[in-house]
Amino acid sequence: MKKLLFVTGIAAFLLACGGTEEKKSEAAASTPASTEPAAAEAAASTDASKGIGKFTKVEVGATLDAAMAEKGQTVYDVKCMSCHKLTDERLVGPGWKGVTSRRTPEWVMNFATNVDEMLAKDAEAQAQLEICLVRMPNQNLTDDDARNVYEFMRKNDGVK
Repeated sequence: MKKLLFVTGIAAFLLACGGTEEKKSEAAASTPASTEPAAAEAAASTDASKGIGKFTKVEVGATLDAAMAEKGQTVYDVKCMSCHKLTDERLVGPGWKGVTSRRTPEWVMNFATNVDEMLAKDAEAQAQLEICLVRMPNQNLTDDDARNVYEFMRKNDGVK
């Protein structure tokens, strides 16, 4: 009986953190002009502030891109809000308030799209894991999803 409850609980957690295939394909169809990832199979970034992954330069405007932020909120609502609050309060994962002043866009986007390698090799990601004690599951975010979520984080941090 305990095994059944455990398996059911794990399944519920994984389903709560995932999205639908329809949302994934919709997000993959759009391409933000302000994101410049290196080639799709690019070598990892060597700048620690940028994390580990293909994002080495992300252009962020001085003002908010409202359309991207809206798409990012949709991704947040489906895949992120069950573990992250928009305040500085930790739920399962850390709260998002102020994240855009603590982390570079490249680091955030590399973490969102390259969770497993970041947790294995990036010192900042490992430090967060020690605090939260729960590995962030791979949400299979597209590059566009990650950029839109970053723009939503900027909106949450008061960028207008």
